[in-house]
Amino acid sequence: MATTAQLFEEPFDADEYIERLAWRTPGGGSKGGAEAFDPKKLLEEFVNHIEELKQLDERIQRKVEKLEQQCHREAKEFAHKVQDLQRSNQVAFQHFQELDEHISYVATKVCHLGDQLEGVNTPRQRAVEAQRLMTYFNEFLDGELRSDVFNNPDKIKEAADIIQKLHLIAQELPFDRFSDVKAKIASKYHDLERQLIQEFTAAQRRGEIGRMRELAAVLLHFKGYAHCVDVYIKQCQEGAYMRNDVFEDIAILCQRVNKQVGEVFCSPETVMAKLIQSIFENRIQAHVKERLEETRHSDVEQYLKNLYDLYSRTTALAAKLTDFNLGSDKHTFLSKLIKNIFSCYLESYIDMERQYLQNRSGLILQRYYDSKNHQKRPVGTGSMQELKERIRQRTNRPLGSSIDTHGETFLSQEVVVNLLQETRHAFERCNKLSDPADLPKNAFSIFLLLVEYLCVDHIDYALEIGLSAIPSPDAKNANLYFLDVVQQANTIFHLFDKQFNDHLMPLISSSPKLTECLHKKKEVIEQMEVKLDTGIDRTLNCMIGQMKHILVTEQKKTDFKPEDENNVMIQYTTACSKVCAYVSKQVERVRRSMDGKNVDTVLTELGVRFHRLIHEHLQQFSYSSMGGMLAICDVAEYRRSAKDFRVPLVLQLFDTLHALCNLLVVAPDNLKQVCSGEQLTNLDRNLLHAFVQLRVDYRSARLGRHFS
Repeated sequence: MATTAQLFEEPFDADEYIERLAWRTPGGGSKGGAEAFDPKKLLEEFVNHIEELKQLDERIQRKVEKLEQQCHREAKEFAHKVQDLQRSNQVAFQHFQELDEHISYVATKVCHLGDQLEGVNTPRQRAVEAQRLMTYFNEFLDGELRSDVFNNPDKIKEAADIIQKLHLIAQELPFDRFSDVKAKIASKYHDLERQLIQEFTAAQRRGEIGRMRELAAVLLHFKGYAHCVDVYIKQCQEGAYMRNDVFEDIAILCQRVNKQVGEVFCSPETVMAKLIQSIFENRIQAHVKERLEETRHSDVEQYLKNLYDLYSRTTALAAKLTDFNLGSDKHTFLSKLIKNIFSCYLESYIDMERQYLQNRSGLILQRYYDSKNHQKRPVGTGSMQELKERIRQRTNRPLGSSIDTHGETFLSQEVVVNLLQETRHAFERCNKLSDPADLPKNAFSIFLLLVEYLCVDHIDYALEIGLSAIPSPDAKNANLYFLDVVQQANTIFHLFDKQFNDHLMPLISSSPKLTECLHKKKEVIEQMEVKLDTGIDRTLNCMIGQMKHILVTEQKKTDFKPEDENNVMIQYTTACSKVCAYVSKQVERVRRSMDGKNVDTVLTELGVRFHRLIHEHLQQFSYSSMGGMLAICDVAEYRRSAKDFRVPLVLQLFDTLHALCNLLVVAPDNLKQVCSGEQLTNLDRNLLHAFVQLRVDYRSARLGRHFS
């Protein structure tokens, strides 16, 4: 069985267990070991081993049953012990309740006895205190202070307590009988008060926080306590302002004093509030007055900058001071201090801001026009100007002589940036310095100045000059620089719009002034758009006029009716070449000057007018067979130029014109078929007939009957 016990060692594995048993059996190994494999021996060993295992199992089972019986017996014994302990605990709890009731009874008796003793002792103490005060009062009556408490400097705290009580008593005595003693008590009261304040000041200079706290507690019951606080506040500020930055000095001072005040005074929030009030009413107010008064009348720009800087730094300092305990309504307290300092300056702020912005904006514009040696022309207003504008829009011709600006647009991004920058600073100051109720109104007034100087005096004036400088459509070699005006005006307006959204909108977004601002902006945009549209329209007319001049000058009647039909070497005419070069140049110029959908809109209008010009031009000539081929070549070249427009409508128009030109060369018998083609079938028959009539063989070949 010892062998069997060894076979059951942990960890147990059944396969390994059988393998080890077979290996230990003589002749039972897989290779037979020293003997040959004998299954009978192995079977016999297994049968014997199974019997042994059964016997082992029976012994273990008996042992388990014995242990279970023992466990049940011990559990019963333990349950009896627990029941005994519960009974003992219940008895102890009853004894504890009895003891607690007895203690409560004794405590009630003790409290009652203490109340009786206190009832007896309190009158006794009062009597002793009254006797003591009467003794000291007698000394003042005699005029000789013999007690050590009044003559020993180390007992100043006790003397202060006594004299404070005597001073209160003296207030109740009749003046006619006790005037002398009242005067002596008052004199001693003031002497001790002054002595306490002097000692407090000396302790503050020595940095003795404990002594300061002790003296402050004594002085708390004296009338001079406020003077003690004033002395403390004054001494705190001695040597505190050593830097050039007074606001940084104040922040450091308050941080240091705040910790000390809590250790010295019993009501630190009151002392801290008084310190801050003293700093604002004396140091900051003096600093603000010094900085502002020196520039108020001499340099308005610097005055506004200083006012903005000082107000911003003062409010920032106040925000830091809210971290300290200054009482229940510290925000109102600090706001009132700031208002007391700046109210006299803020009342007139917006008037000075507007006046400065007017002067500064006017100066920026005047310097620009002076640099151009340009004297601003008065822009007409009223009914006469409106009448002229209507006539100009109807006739598309300038009223009065056209001026020559030598290509100058009179628009400057540098001027615009300066105006916007000045206005941006004004908006920032307005946001900080205006009363919240007046902020939208003040911001709107600044916006009106921006509109006046930027939009009216600069952009609108440049548009007026640009319109006046546009030549008539029949002018030769005209400088069509109005597109440059359009480009710069568009760029400038984007900057104006960005400032409107970034700096003005946050100030007025929640007020009724928003509607007024949006209406004013819309009105300004519409006025500019009318003038831009008028100028672009007249510029397009000038472009067409230039093309027409090229065609009239360069196009000859013999181009489409050559003398020698068999010796024509050119692909397209000179007039066509020059017109196409001019058109490409103008298309590129339009793309540079416009943006967004405006490019397609203007190019569409130019393309339609270009097509109309070529269409009308071609109808002025008679075409031979070879001339018709040249006309087709010219139109093909015009169509290539039309592709630069990138406008489907324009390309479609020139495709149709190219198809019409085929009528100039097609055989008479094929005219009807060509007219029924896809591109010509929807055209007016009179238009088709008009093109057929341009052929030189129209009458001789009697093409009318073929066409009909």
